[in-house]
Amino acid sequence: MELVTFLIDFILHVDKHLEAFVASYGTWVYALLFLIIFVETGVVVMPFLPGDSLLFVVGAMCGVGLMSYPLAVGLLFAAAVLGNQSNYTIGNYFGPKVFQWEDSKFFNKKAFNQAHAFYERYGGITIVAARFMPFLRTFAPFVAGVSQMTRSKFTFYDVTGGALWVGGIVTIGYFFGNVPFVKANLDKVIWALILIPGLFVLWGAWKARRNAAQA
Repeated sequence: MELVTFLIDFILHVDKHLEAFVASYGTWVYALLFLIIFVETGVVVMPFLPGDSLLFVVGAMCGVGLMSYPLAVGLLFAAAVLGNQSNYTIGNYFGPKVFQWEDSKFFNKKAFNQAHAFYERYGGITIVAARFMPFLRTFAPFVAGVSQMTRSKFTFYDVTGGALWVGGIVTIGYFFGNVPFVKANLDKVIWALILIPGLFVLWGAWKARRNAAQA
C-alpha cells in the first residue's frame, strides 16, 4: 500500500521529486530518467510508471538550466527506442513458443493471423500513436512482437515514434513548463497528460466496435 501511495505521489509531483534528486545527486538524474523511460516502455508489466508527465517536467527543468536539453533528449530518446526494442523482442521470443500450443484453448490461430495481418498493414501508425497513450505504449510493441511484425518495419516506426514523443513533449515542457499559469496548475496538466489520451483511446475503441456492429 505504501508503494502505491509513493507511486501516485511521484507521478503527480514528479517535478518536486526530480528537483530534489538533482539537488542531492546531480547528473545521476540522467541515469534515473533513462531507467524509468526504458522500464516504462520496455517491460510490459510496468505501464504505470510516468511517461508524458516526466518528459514534460524534464523539459521544464531544462528550460531553467537545471538540466541539459540536448543530453536529456538524446538519452531519453535512446531509452524509449531501446525499451520498445526490448518489449518487441520479449513478445517475439515468447510468441512462437505459445503458438506451438495449437491444440490449446489459449491459442487461436485465426486470431493470430488477423493480428499479424493487422500489424503488417497498420502496425506502423499503431506504434507511433501508442507512444502518446499511457498503457498502450507499453503493450503495443509487445503485441507487435507476438504478432510477428517484421523487425525492420517495427524499428523504423519505433525510432520515428520515439523521436516525436520524446522530442515533442520535452520541447513543449522546455518552452511552456515554466509559464506561471502552468507551474501553478502542474498537477492538472499532469492529469490531462494521463487522461486525455486515454479518452481518445476509449472513444476510438467504441467507434470501432460500433462500426463493426453496423457492418
